[in-house]
Amino acid sequence: MSYNTFGQLFRVTTWGESHGPAIGCVVDGCPPGIELTEADIQPFLDRRRPGQSRFTTQRQEPDQVKILSGVYEGRTTGTPISLLIENTDQRSKDYANIAAQYRPGHADVAYDMKYGHRDPRGGGRSSARETAMRVAAGAVARKILGPGVVIRGAMVAMGAHAVDRERWDWAAVEQNPFFCPDPRAATEWEGILDGIRKAGSSIGAVLEVVAQGVPPGLGAPIYGKLDADIAAALMSINAVKGVEIGDGFAAATLRGEENADEMRMEGDKITFLANHAGGILGGIATGQDIVARFAVKPTSSILTPMRSVTAAGENAEVFTKGRHDPCVGIRAVPVGEAMVACVLADHLLRHRGQTGERRGLGQ
Repeated sequence: MSYNTFGQLFRVTTWGESHGPAIGCVVDGCPPGIELTEADIQPFLDRRRPGQSRFTTQRQEPDQVKILSGVYEGRTTGTPISLLIENTDQRSKDYANIAAQYRPGHADVAYDMKYGHRDPRGGGRSSARETAMRVAAGAVARKILGPGVVIRGAMVAMGAHAVDRERWDWAAVEQNPFFCPDPRAATEWEGILDGIRKAGSSIGAVLEVVAQGVPPGLGAPIYGKLDADIAAALMSINAVKGVEIGDGFAAATLRGEENADEMRMEGDKITFLANHAGGILGGIATGQDIVARFAVKPTSSILTPMRSVTAAGENAEVFTKGRHDPCVGIRAVPVGEAMVACVLADHLLRHRGQTGERRGLGQ
């Protein structure tokens, strides 16, 4: 299988399967001399870790990261950084009865069509377990970006139930199990998801990632657009079916004078009067907040019997046992943040390589 690497100068290669002995990644292109320890990475993994509430899979993985290379005496050396997480709570027997069946909504049938062979234990390589290493790589990317770039994510809708943006509170995101910025909505979602969970079903979600303090100029015209790379990175996350930047699809409902982000000078700097573009114009960052949203489909592993077929070409009825997230979008919030961080770090290094110091009007 190819295509396990993303990025150009800041490159991340992940490896491992859901029920293998370990998962890991190699981060290449990190500049030398950056302070980095396992303690810098672990808090981000803890936010994604399973089993933290009744609303996520009860698989108990500590997700303790180990740095195997690329760091000496607490600083990066400029050589590849290898990160490892051991799997400790696999229950492969949960998949024994469906090893020869294709689970509807999963990648089972597509993997078999492509490779003629697959790992049925939790989806193997197609499992969201792989995203733990993206979060680890994202922690390294944040160190490259520095403290001036703040990347935060939130769940803004669960199914048809959206937050009230008038009640948006970033502090609330870490105070409820949904990463929800609206405390009232978070309380309502508990009852909704409890009902869905007890029914053995699942529900989708919409997540939003905001990056503040991004230097203007990141990104490149035509084939190196920052928004295109962010969209591709978010679309690569398991179960993601749609991405939008700024107003996204809602921009199609606006008139030109409503959608354009008008400008004025404040001293010697440009200020924007709105941010419909989500902080990116022509594929290049403007210095405004970068805003991206992505839609996550309902978890495909549910207890409700579903019609499918077997690898032998027979009709079958499939229902999936085991420990699964009733709303996989919850734990996708730290993953979305990590992917945006990795893209920004990559573009920061690419920008430096082409233009050196930052330049331009309003900087």
